[in-house]
Amino acid sequence: MAQGTRIAVLRERASGETRVSATPETVRKLVGLGAALAVESGAGLGASIADADYKAAGAELGSAEQVLAGADIVLGVQGPDPALLGPVSPGAWVVAALDPFMQRQRVTDYGAAGLEALAMEFMPRITRAQSMDILSSQSNLAGYKAVLVAANLYGRAFPMMMTAAGTVSAAKAFVMGVGVAGLQAIATARRLGAQVSATDVRAATREQILSLGAKPIFVETVGGIEGEGSGGYATEMSAEYQQAQAALVSSHLAKQDIVVTTALIPGRAAPRLISDAQIATMKPGSVIFDLAAPQGGNVEGCVPDQVVERHGVRIVGYSNTPAQLPADASALFARNLFNFLSAFWDKDLGKPVLDEEIGNAIRLTQGGKVVHERLLG
Repeated sequence: MAQGTRIAVLRERASGETRVSATPETVRKLVGLGAALAVESGAGLGASIADADYKAAGAELGSAEQVLAGADIVLGVQGPDPALLGPVSPGAWVVAALDPFMQRQRVTDYGAAGLEALAMEFMPRITRAQSMDILSSQSNLAGYKAVLVAANLYGRAFPMMMTAAGTVSAAKAFVMGVGVAGLQAIATARRLGAQVSATDVRAATREQILSLGAKPIFVETVGGIEGEGSGGYATEMSAEYQQAQAALVSSHLAKQDIVVTTALIPGRAAPRLISDAQIATMKPGSVIFDLAAPQGGNVEGCVPDQVVERHGVRIVGYSNTPAQLPADASALFARNLFNFLSAFWDKDLGKPVLDEEIGNAIRLTQGGKVVHERLLG
């Protein structure tokens, strides 16, 4: 890469993807670093960003082939098709959420094309990388949206209401999995007036649940994980713990009106948290939102992007929940990418230069081959 590093921003081509990887705000900031920005026409329309706004921020507009010509860095929300990237410079970076485990062939193709693929979802969860963490920024919005969708499907009000005609009881909401999405789901349900409870396999989350005014629901007879799993995620539990948790959850589920499930294990199918038999014990009219729907779902019978009714309970989960809030999701995602590039920007070289810690964590391909340890062997 030379002075005036060329950064290309593509229109997303995945079905249902409304987000964009750069906004006029981040284009302006990248231009300020000395980069040349090229944005594909129409890239921001799904997020309510007009081409004229990109142009005013200093970007060049054109077709995909035009903006990719000579590009040193290609930004995306989801990984672009390697077949599109022929016009880029040798060794160009592809910076996006690349879904390496589910899109293994695409990663191989990036390597074969001589591209350096950088998976933003592999960003280590360390203090200095917090502002670059796309999983956290997008999960935060997803947890918020999950509660709003559930509230819309629920046939009753969330808060307790005292009226001349009588009292309306508050809805009971239960959040399963207290990561970033779960914490936001708790906060949102509380703001809407629900009685909220939550559970997680990580004992350390109890204080977080209490701090948001919710009730912790934990297995007391079998030890869980005291701290965090690898990278801040939970890990799979012992069979004994899983049995104890299933019994506790079953008794609690039967009393709930709204349930939000958020459990994911990177590189693995989502763990099953709610069975059909447990759904059958819930009250008719209850709603379950499954944030893990794209990875197979935490809830038996969940079908992405459909409202499924089982035993009088509505189950819903989107294949791409952040894309339901495209303007804000794009703004946060684009800032994550800018924060990443600017943190490593070398003014003298006019390009970003990665250090070993973060470079090794997110680099999937280099020198014509796949190099990431989690994808080898």
